[in-house]
Amino acid sequence: MAKTPIQKAIDALTHDAARRINNPTAEMAALFEQQAEMLGETERSMSLPRPRPLMLGETRQRDGDLDPQIVWNGARIKITREQMRKLAETGEIEIGDAQLVWKGKDTQDWSDLVVNAPPIYVQEKVHPKAIIDDLKRRSDARRETETDTPDLFADFNGLDVDQRADFYQHSQHWTNRFVLGDSLQVMASLAEREAMRGKVQCIYFDPPYGIKFNSNWQVSTLSRDVKDGKVSDVSREPEQVKAFRDTWKDGIHSYLTYLRDRLMVARELLTESGSIFVQIGDENVHRVRALMDEVFGEENLVALIGVSKTSGLQSGTSLPAILDYVIQYAKDIGKAKFRPLFVDKRAETDSVSEYFYVQNETDLSRRTLSAEEKAGTIILRPEDRPFSLSDLTKPGPGRKYEFQFAGKTFTSASRWWGMPPESLARAGRANRLLARKNDVRFIRFLDDFPVRPINNLWRDTAFTSRSEDKVYIVQTSSTAIQRCILMTTDPGDLVLDPTCGSGTTATAAEQWGRRWITIDTSRVALALARTRLMAARYPYYYLADSAEGRAQEQKVSRRIQPQAPTAGDIRQGFVYERAPRVTLKSIANNAEIDVIWEKWQQVLEPLRREMNEAMGFSPLEWEMAAKRPEGVASEGTTRLSSTAAATPPQSAARIDPPLKGEGEAAPGWQEWEIPRDLDQWLETKEGAPKAGLVSARLRELHKGWWEGRIARQKEIDASIAKAADVEMLFDRPYEDRTKVRVAGPFTVESLSPHRVVTARDDTLGAEISAAQGTMQPAPKNVPDQDFGHMVLDHLRSAGVHQQEKRDTIRFNSVEPWPGNWLAAEGRYNDGDGREKRAGILIGPEFGTLTRSQITAAAREASDARFDALIACAFNFEAQASDLNRLGPLAILKARMNPDLHMAEDLKNTGKGNLFVVFGEPDVDLIETADGELQVKVNGVDIFDPSTGEIRSDDVKGIAAWFIDTDYNEESFFVRHAYFLGANDPYKSLKTALRAEIDEDAWATLYSDTSRPFPRPSTGRIAVKVINHFGDEVLKVFGV
Repeated sequence: MAKTPIQKAIDALTHDAARRINNPTAEMAALFEQQAEMLGETERSMSLPRPRPLMLGETRQRDGDLDPQIVWNGARIKITREQMRKLAETGEIEIGDAQLVWKGKDTQDWSDLVVNAPPIYVQEKVHPKAIIDDLKRRSDARRETETDTPDLFADFNGLDVDQRADFYQHSQHWTNRFVLGDSLQVMASLAEREAMRGKVQCIYFDPPYGIKFNSNWQVSTLSRDVKDGKVSDVSREPEQVKAFRDTWKDGIHSYLTYLRDRLMVARELLTESGSIFVQIGDENVHRVRALMDEVFGEENLVALIGVSKTSGLQSGTSLPAILDYVIQYAKDIGKAKFRPLFVDKRAETDSVSEYFYVQNETDLSRRTLSAEEKAGTIILRPEDRPFSLSDLTKPGPGRKYEFQFAGKTFTSASRWWGMPPESLARAGRANRLLARKNDVRFIRFLDDFPVRPINNLWRDTAFTSRSEDKVYIVQTSSTAIQRCILMTTDPGDLVLDPTCGSGTTATAAEQWGRRWITIDTSRVALALARTRLMAARYPYYYLADSAEGRAQEQKVSRRIQPQAPTAGDIRQGFVYERAPRVTLKSIANNAEIDVIWEKWQQVLEPLRREMNEAMGFSPLEWEMAAKRPEGVASEGTTRLSSTAAATPPQSAARIDPPLKGEGEAAPGWQEWEIPRDLDQWLETKEGAPKAGLVSARLRELHKGWWEGRIARQKEIDASIAKAADVEMLFDRPYEDRTKVRVAGPFTVESLSPHRVVTARDDTLGAEISAAQGTMQPAPKNVPDQDFGHMVLDHLRSAGVHQQEKRDTIRFNSVEPWPGNWLAAEGRYNDGDGREKRAGILIGPEFGTLTRSQITAAAREASDARFDALIACAFNFEAQASDLNRLGPLAILKARMNPDLHMAEDLKNTGKGNLFVVFGEPDVDLIETADGELQVKVNGVDIFDPSTGEIRSDDVKGIAAWFIDTDYNEESFFVRHAYFLGANDPYKSLKTALRAEIDEDAWATLYSDTSRPFPRPSTGRIAVKVINHFGDEVLKVFGV
């Protein structure tokens, strides 16, 4: 009969003590904007003084043709009294420093850095455990078992009903955050609107490595293949494009401006004990280092870390490049938080190369390693304990004295002893000294301190397919990010990543119990990161503030734990493994060693006397032997026993002192002279009457002595281990294997509300006037002239992309149009080569484009006999999505890439996916026989420019789709999630939860038809569909 598998508990970590401000949701954007207008806070910005400002019109003296370059900063200065005093005392004074300058820096330094701080809107609220709980509930229903799973969204925010609409006024439960938008504006918003200055403990910033950043961007979730220099269009096939940001407008000068602005704002977010890590390639590491000196101060440099990225490609003209670099700066190095991390010495050849010797723990014999053992071709036996020899003297000053040990007298020669003689004596009693011909050495075992602190060369961080799955083209190995987080934060601290990418920082922070905020301008990046977090499986570590954690801590530390109630506070950390740290000092200070040694002497010394008497020594000879100098410590070393352990390799050399018969004879054995094997000893006694010497009584005494000797050593070793210091291994918490952990609650947010289409036919006055052609654009809806010109320039060169490559619209010309709503006329050819005309509507730089505005523009385009209207906006709002045609006029809604917010720094290459049209999803609502509901996604409706008609495509263009099965029109909760891509994001969780959730339930996650769900109490459901480019649309249904 098959054994029933043990079911694991499913859990997630929450940060109950932490709070965050209540941002507006996308659904409540209009209400928030109304509140902001009433309070006069429609616009906010962040202003920071430049690190090295200039007077208006002032420039740094240099040859500008050589920029970027290092120049001397400071010629005209004022000297303080303290500096004058220092000048008089030392004859020198520091009057300036060198700084990096580049094209445009002088002009920038004439004024403060001013950054727009727009509001951040919540698009989705996600609790991965709710999705898994729903699957488990379905599995349990098929097994006819009851499952009590609470509604995790019932108190997602922790706000009273009357507080939910007072945005930016109240604090709510902490949830981690994905934010879509330019990191500069998002960080400014966090600082200004959410009062997060000084709240971030660690920032991991992975900016583009080069000036051109080739291969540094991914346009689709379908493929990671990027071919440098190849101009490819957006396509559903696994084909990539060069990003818009592949080339900076002014090359390295724009790049440095981009970095300095973000570093300045990032510094404001750091706590006083916080650190920032910037990952950079060798192309710009020197420039970034100089830049960070300027922003953070050169005195706050903590480390320059070399991070292995690959094995390197061999080049015939240069060395293979295998390293990236991580530059660590502290906000204040004197207050910086640091948690040391360690690596196992046994895992590194360099760390164990000094351990040339081993001690056999079964008989305490010692020998050198063989050549084969040093090379690693022969593995050490379990009883072999590697050790090295350490000098006991130092250059000075110290102490001078004679030290007697193992029948010899030692001095420090021209050096000095590093400790008093009583400390050396105790080390001798602990069997930690080895007498050599001319000196005595301290024995340092490998397991005394089996780890070493990590240094600034990380060789084990290269990305390998065996260690983790790569889902994003420039995904960073998690090892490097984990180390940076673990070194500078504690559980519960906040980590920020301005360049989210695939979400590696979020994944690492989630695993180690840190809070996190990640930002990216790429919808593809956030789509991948969101899926990665939703489907992630993490080990469940014992919380120090839990009953199970205290039990584990007591087991590990052998210390009684407090009986006070536990609260599961993540800030108290986990229960960690620890490494012993045995030192000569800890042994010298351990008085228990003397007690143990004296106790066992009462047993061993009589046995030694009896052995000497059995060997035939006279009482006089015994007295003479007893008077020989033994030294303060009488514990010596002996050689390998041929019977107590397996024979070592023949190239292994013995390091025990000579036995009687090999050296000068003396009556009676001293403790360090007693051989382990009597027969071996007798081989050295030529002509001796062996039978008489080795009597049964002598053998019995000899055996008893060695058993006591080994027992004494084990007791002393246990005392040493007990008294040793320990190092916490912060990257090795103990795991509770009865539980499986998924990601905690998080939100997906953006700088503008997402677009929503409802199923009801509301009629707005604005729509009526728009359709009648009487609606006039409000000033705030008219794009800034410079912004409008920039959009048209890029539209002219980049065109409008759709799901299929063949549907791309390439313009023959884009010319300004003198309309109220239309900004330009674009001309393109259809499939038969006939030229078509499209009116172009440009939405606001910050904000959303409404249905009424599109309708007004469509009326204007229709009057001008255009063939199509192309509405370009960063976001589309309320009911705009189902507006696809006005009479014969086709309407395309092209979402603009957020990179356009950085257009002043970026070159117009014409090679980016700046304008992408996501067709309208075709969704059906199905009622089941038992009255429940199901949702079926049929595909996406696409505009075909070759025919001018709307074409229905299948679900291949859809990456994921979510349902809020009880939509309250205030927030979108991801209660159901479905993934239609080729990957299996839940593979790891499926493996871990095979006993808890059956295969049929898992299969529903990859379907175009939802699992049945009960009718919503709100009377509404919402369906969000996301394509492979990260574009999304939300449709609301009344049921």
